[in-house]
Amino acid sequence: MKDVAERPLFPPLDRALATAIACETVAQTQQPLSRQSLADLTRRVNDILPAPMSRSTVWRTLQEDAIKPWQFEHWIFPRAPQFAAKAGPILDLYAGVWEGQPLGPKDYVLSSDEKTSIQARQRKHEETPPTPKRRRRVEPEYKRHGAVQYLAAWDVHRGIILGRCEAKTGIVPFGRLVDQVLASPPYDQAERLFVVVDNGSSHRGQASIQRKEKQDKRIILLHTPVHASWLNQVEIYFSIIQRKVLTPNDFPNLAAVRLRLALYEELSNRTPKPFRWKFTRQKLADWLQRAAPHFLAAKTA
Repeated sequence: MKDVAERPLFPPLDRALATAIACETVAQTQQPLSRQSLADLTRRVNDILPAPMSRSTVWRTLQEDAIKPWQFEHWIFPRAPQFAAKAGPILDLYAGVWEGQPLGPKDYVLSSDEKTSIQARQRKHEETPPTPKRRRRVEPEYKRHGAVQYLAAWDVHRGIILGRCEAKTGIVPFGRLVDQVLASPPYDQAERLFVVVDNGSSHRGQASIQRKEKQDKRIILLHTPVHASWLNQVEIYFSIIQRKVLTPNDFPNLAAVRLRLALYEELSNRTPKPFRWKFTRQKLADWLQRAAPHFLAAKTA
């Protein structure tokens, strides 16, 4: 006699039906849903199958699928003119090459940007510590104590971070960050200082290139293509401090925010470690080839 506790084995057709239901569009479900939850899917699957399929089996069936059309993520295809021509030199620098020649020992590549509006949110009640089977709890209500802007430059090949907090972003604060870099060894002895930035207002366009050349003739400013700030490595560092330094946000004042950021910089620079950047010129060419139909669709739209 079959053990009633034994998990039933569902044939491939039953699993295929569960997957098909998960792949249906919203209009096909005839329900006011933008997305179907696992409970929704399980209920609809069991309306069709002769034997009930458990919620965990539905989840496992979908998890094992190689392609998951029911999942999505936001994405933007490259739209900037001459995308490859703008992105290529940046990828070369990450690989240690400029205009076909290896970088020299006194050439440095910095990735720079601003993390804006970091607020000091003081919780109205103290958090409670974790206990057995219960997580640490953080009060949702807070008092705002202002915000700072964090400007940073990441040394792509050495894994060193230099940053500063400013009341506002802009051309002048960005100039102060560059001055800070130029005053710090080994950049004070650099022969060339390549600085990768996005198209934010603090360092946008040809005018910003001319400003940096005037500030110091050794600076070569490069802009990522529009909508391609993901090519700027400092964004990875910003994502790290968001997870490890700024979450949960419970700071009594802006001085505490500045101190925490400065201390993490110091901690990070004790054991510098560059990011393992794997997106090369060849991968860029392959990616743009796959995106080519979307370019054509955008032009004909």
